Amino acid sequence: MALLGLGFLWGPRVSTDSLRPFVVSAILVSISQFSLSLVPIFCDSSSLFVMLPVSALVLVAVAVIGGVLKRLLRVSASAPALVFLNIFFVFGVYTVFIRQEVSLLVNAALYAESALLVFGLYSILRGDPGYVAYGSVLLSNDQDSLTESGYTTENLCLQIRVRYCKKCKKHIKGFDHHCPAFGNCIGLKNHRLFILLLIGFILSEISFIKFSSQSVSEVYAVPKSRLEMDISRNLVISTMLFSILQVLWQVIFLMWHVYCICFNIKTDEWINWTTYPEFHRTLQSQSDKAVDWPFSMRY
Repeated sequence: MALLGLGFLWGPRVSTDSLRPFVVSAILVSISQFSLSLVPIFCDSSSLFVMLPVSALVLVAVAVIGGVLKRLLRVSASAPALVFLNIFFVFGVYTVFIRQEVSLLVNAALYAESALLVFGLYSILRGDPGYVAYGSVLLSNDQDSLTESGYTTENLCLQIRVRYCKKCKKHIKGFDHHCPAFGNCIGLKNHRLFILLLIGFILSEISFIKFSSQSVSEVYAVPKSRLEMDISRNLVISTMLFSILQVLWQVIFLMWHVYCICFNIKTDEWINWTTYPEFHRTLQSQSDKAVDWPFSMRY
């Protein structure tokens, strides 16, 4: 299944160079999920609210140690592969330990949702975010039409919102940010899909949390010693903790993008607006003091 996912994400041509980061990612996911499964064992008498920060610290420690080892061994991982493998792991736990306790209709809906998530991940990974050839005929036509409309060359980039991605080394229209997790830039052509995919991840993880909590409640209904706690319950608890942590940062991330949409500004423009001269206008206040203020304009 994992090898099928590799071919699905990277296409039919799977070389050794593309296989190596996938293998490194698989090892990292295995280590992180195994480390999380130890949290319920050593914190079996604690509540989930206590386990949650401990799980966060465990993930941070694994990420730091993994980063150091990657530098020492001179290997790299693939962020999209990490996302795919975590999806595969979470729904694997759901299939093995939770599926039997859920209705057939709900199971079908959750599996369809996971399939759509993988398809959406593939679409962003392999799709065009809005690449433009800077100085091309298309861009020249845009410049001519904007100049005729009274716009100056200085605010041309602001109007067409073309930014340069240092990671991809390409110009992208409507550039918001480069997303390592999805392996591509987020621009004009895939921004809606990015938002939908982010919402899909949140909904699927909330669904997993809801149904896995029913299994977790059975663990705490009757006190058990550390040795009596079986592997299945540990995996359900640790995977639920992982999903909660994912939901927390993803909800904050979604709120940020909703804010940007409401004020029509991109993430890159908000962070680096001081480097974009076309985003500065001088405003004269009542006290005759000039101030610089970032502003945005629509396409």
